[in-house]
Amino acid sequence: MANITKDLFVFANLDGEFVPAGQLLVDEEGSTLLASSFAYGLRYLDRGNAQEIDPLNLSLKNKEAIRGKRLVPPNNLEAFGGIRDAAPDAWGRRVIEARLKVPANSLPESTYLLEAGSDRVGALDVRLSLDQEERPAHESIHNLSYILEGAQKVEAGLPVSEALSRILIVGSGLGGMRPKASVRDDENILWMAKFPGNNDRLLDVPSIEYGTLKLAELAGLNVAKTKLEQVGKNKVLMVKRFDRSWKTSTRLVEIRHHVVSALTLIACHESESNTKSYMDIADAIRRYCLVQNVKSDVEELYARMIFNLFVSNDDDHLRNHAFLWNHELKGWGLSPLYDVMPHPVIASERYQHLGIGPQGKLATIDNAYATKERFGLSSDQANSIIDRVWRVVRQWKMYFEEFGISSDQIEGISRAFRHIDDICSPTLLKAIAKGQTPD
Repeated sequence: MANITKDLFVFANLDGEFVPAGQLLVDEEGSTLLASSFAYGLRYLDRGNAQEIDPLNLSLKNKEAIRGKRLVPPNNLEAFGGIRDAAPDAWGRRVIEARLKVPANSLPESTYLLEAGSDRVGALDVRLSLDQEERPAHESIHNLSYILEGAQKVEAGLPVSEALSRILIVGSGLGGMRPKASVRDDENILWMAKFPGNNDRLLDVPSIEYGTLKLAELAGLNVAKTKLEQVGKNKVLMVKRFDRSWKTSTRLVEIRHHVVSALTLIACHESESNTKSYMDIADAIRRYCLVQNVKSDVEELYARMIFNLFVSNDDDHLRNHAFLWNHELKGWGLSPLYDVMPHPVIASERYQHLGIGPQGKLATIDNAYATKERFGLSSDQANSIIDRVWRVVRQWKMYFEEFGISSDQIEGISRAFRHIDDICSPTLLKAIAKGQTPD
């Protein structure tokens, strides 16, 4: 099979409109991406409001150094992380494949990039030419039953219309495999609708994820705004799109914020995600995020790690940690929490996807506590975070009942939620209770 080089154009949405950001060249052999390179457009570099595509090899900190130069991805990777994050996730790819009637993972990466449309996560679009029109695709929140039916068809391997497939692709990104779509409410605000899967069986996944995200919010974490919608017999989780903000001048203007994953900041391949740790993410925050927010972002990351231990959210891979571009401060910061699903298992010894301490992925408070210094935390600060999270999570059943989650669902997910006595040594537990350093 011959190597093919494709010439694509990356657009960035600045102050509510798309402008050309640069030229992307991709070398492909069949469905395999071999290499890519990128050159920023000179006009784009001259813009005062230009946002960088990612802070590694596509940083805009020294515009003159990259002016007129063709750049390549870091660490001998085939793709730039900031552009890879604008490609559809596993669900979006499945929708594209269903519409084009092709086998799974059989398309070139350039096709997935092009087919994701203009309403994808973040602020980028990828097009075949500079004069190709914007391709918006979204639906009203009032049509959730129609979109849910389409998602069920895709999961079942049945064909869907082009218009519906474009709606189902929208918003897919950052590594999710579950069916979803983006919809607009009556005020034109964009939400991610996360649907039940055909194979969910006994668990009402949207309701449980909703309850867990609300629990995280009560525990003091920065969580995306959520709500539950009843669609026929099903619940649909609605997550407000944190990669959008809205300002009113003479009309409501939608501002798009570029998004990159922790996978991009750590500059590794997806297959390497499970060799990385929360400490690697903390180091990347110090290296690439806004200086004034580093301390709060790293503390937030630590609190999320502790929360994940208590609720057995072991799908904490690098694409489930995202960073947003701040237009005013011109820099990156940790996004709100957006993807947390407890995993009910029988095993008493459990493990995270990412490493959390000197005992690797072992999901215990002691393991996480031992690495507090890597997060810049004192014993008192780590104690306070653990105590704060536990005070909420220990009452999870009461909160889930308040959120309207049924008793059978609470029972079905109960094995996921862990008591502190089961994941924390008596010595450390006593120290946390007293706010001291353990002996």
